Amino acid sequence: MEVTRVLVIDDEPQIRRFLNICLGSQGYQVLEAEDGRRGLEQAALHQPDVLIMDLGLPDMDGQQLLKTLREFYLGPLIVLSVRNGERDKVQALDNGANDYVEKPFGANELLARIRSVLRTFASIEVPPSGFDDGYLKVDLQARRVRLGDEDVHLSRKEFELLRCLISHPGRIITQQQLLKDIWGPHHSHDTHYLRIFIGRLRSKLDDDPTAPRYIETEAGVGYRFIG
Repeated sequence: MEVTRVLVIDDEPQIRRFLNICLGSQGYQVLEAEDGRRGLEQAALHQPDVLIMDLGLPDMDGQQLLKTLREFYLGPLIVLSVRNGERDKVQALDNGANDYVEKPFGANELLARIRSVLRTFASIEVPPSGFDDGYLKVDLQARRVRLGDEDVHLSRKEFELLRCLISHPGRIITQQQLLKDIWGPHHSHDTHYLRIFIGRLRSKLDDDPTAPRYIETEAGVGYRFIG
C-alpha cells in the first residue's frame, strides 16, 4: 500500500510534533520544515501528496511562500494558521490554498480536511463532464440542466457559475475568483452580483440556503458545490 506523504511547514516545534504523532498514527508519512526556505526545498525535493503550512514563518511572508509554492507544487495544500481574519483566508485561497484551518484546531477536523482534499484531487485528473444525483442532472457539454423531469433554463452567467462550482466539487471557490472568472477582473469586488446570481441559481435548483443540498456558503469567503 502506497504511503501518503504530508509536508508540514510550521515554525512551532510543538505543532510539528503533534502533527507528526497525529498523522503518523493514521499511516501518513510526515516530513517537516521549520521555515519557508526549508519548506520550499522539501516540497521541490519530495513532491508531497499533501502540504500543510503556517502563514507566520520566521524567514518569509506566508502568502508569498504560498504563491511561490504554487509555481511548482500542484498538489493539495492546506493553510493552518492562527490568523482568523476573513482577509487572510480569502487571500490564502486566492493564492492557491485548497483549504484553511484555524489554530487552535481539532485533530479529527484536520484529518477530515486532509481526506477531503485528497478525494478532491484524486478526481481532478478527469474533470467532471456534469453531475447527476438522480434529481439534478447537469450536462456541461450540452449545457443542459434538468431537475426531476423538468428542464431548467439558466441564463449564460447562471450556467457559467454552476459550471465553475461543479468543476471543483467540494472545494471553496472564493467570491473574488468567481467574479473574476465570470464577470471579469474589473468586477472582482462586486460581491452583490454574486449574491444575486447565487440566489437565482439556488431558487432554480430548488436548493434551500439554510439546508443546502448543492451549493454551500462559506460566509465571507465563497461557495462550494457539495452535491
